[in-house]
Amino acid sequence: MGSSGSALRVCADHSGGINWLSLSPDGQRLLTGSEDGTARLWSTADGQCCALLQGHESYVTFCQLEDEAAFTCSADCTIRRWDVRTGQCLQVYRGHTSIVNRILVANDQLFSSSYDRTARAWTVDKGQESKTFRGHRNCVLTLAYSAPQDLPSDPCLEAAMGGGLLVTGSTDDTAKVWQVASGCCHQTLRGHTGAVLCLALDVSSHTAFTGSTDATVRAWDILSGEQLRVFREHQGSVICLELTDRLLYTGSADRTVKCWLADTGERVRTFPAHRHGVSALKYHAGTLFTGSGDACARAFDAQSGVLQRVFRGHTFVINCLQDPSSQGRTSAGLPPVLTAEACAARPSLLRKWDFLQKSCRIGRLCATRSLLKNSNTRHSKCSSVIFWFHFGGLLACHSCALIPGLGHHLPFWLRRGLIN
Repeated sequence: MGSSGSALRVCADHSGGINWLSLSPDGQRLLTGSEDGTARLWSTADGQCCALLQGHESYVTFCQLEDEAAFTCSADCTIRRWDVRTGQCLQVYRGHTSIVNRILVANDQLFSSSYDRTARAWTVDKGQESKTFRGHRNCVLTLAYSAPQDLPSDPCLEAAMGGGLLVTGSTDDTAKVWQVASGCCHQTLRGHTGAVLCLALDVSSHTAFTGSTDATVRAWDILSGEQLRVFREHQGSVICLELTDRLLYTGSADRTVKCWLADTGERVRTFPAHRHGVSALKYHAGTLFTGSGDACARAFDAQSGVLQRVFRGHTFVINCLQDPSSQGRTSAGLPPVLTAEACAARPSLLRKWDFLQKSCRIGRLCATRSLLKNSNTRHSKCSSVIFWFHFGGLLACHSCALIPGLGHHLPFWLRRGLIN
């Protein structure tokens, strides 16, 4: 068994569950999106809430933090862009007709997926919808983008590929590849017999990896649409995956993570020790972090599979992990670990744990709560951000709920997409 991580501080100020979080490229700020309809910016250095982003009329489903702007999407069918310095809303993107599940900012474009069965592309600055990608027969969940410079230079394909390729995964059991410039479907990737929950893109080989409720991962050539290989050893839904150094890590409802050779489909090792489904994973500097329905985050040696550390303190499933590009250090010279969760409503407390002295200082956060007027909003959870001390990097997590009939936990945006 691995040793336990020690909490440095707890930042609790959202009045609803945290649905997603995002670290800035420099690792200095954290953005959280909540069921309470707000997003918050936090300093990763001291855990202080820097800005409260208010304006959505329903819960925030996903968020992405860039250097100069924060992006959020919501069940109110809109996307918003915010000034990270002032917290002011700079732009509202309107066009979706149902819950916006996910957003992706890439190549000076904004992409979104929705329960309205479409994905859309937007101009970031003007907020105008530039393309609508129609063709999925059910909720569009996950997104990945391949920029034009990552695609083969073929004069015959130059016009079609000029805007890059967008890959989408859906609960209609398919993934689709779209020509961003024209909005046309380039390929439909058929083979899964269950919802496509997660997606990773290897831009160098033009290969997409999709994980599904059918317990398989499949590799596809996004240019030809050919299915290249199938990874079959999981015994439950594949909820999350990550590709790094030609190795594919997959987390499943079967309570394991598996490591595969991406180019051949050969399984290299299995990471057990989880008591519930593995809902999130992140590789960082030789360490594999996992989040599970047992409310624990874990750190494994990625090469040997040895469990190094268990992070306890959350009360709900962890389904988001992040590591920063910065190298923030604690007093011991090691990077802290960050986690976020959803728990019962309580006063907003800041907890900072000293790893060496094992002491705790508690202080109240100074930020205004904002409750939704939407009667459909759920406040059965509260949200906190926990900074963990770990040698492997910064870790960030949050909570979700159980899907009836599936027997495992998934992020809310998968939960919404799988229940009609």
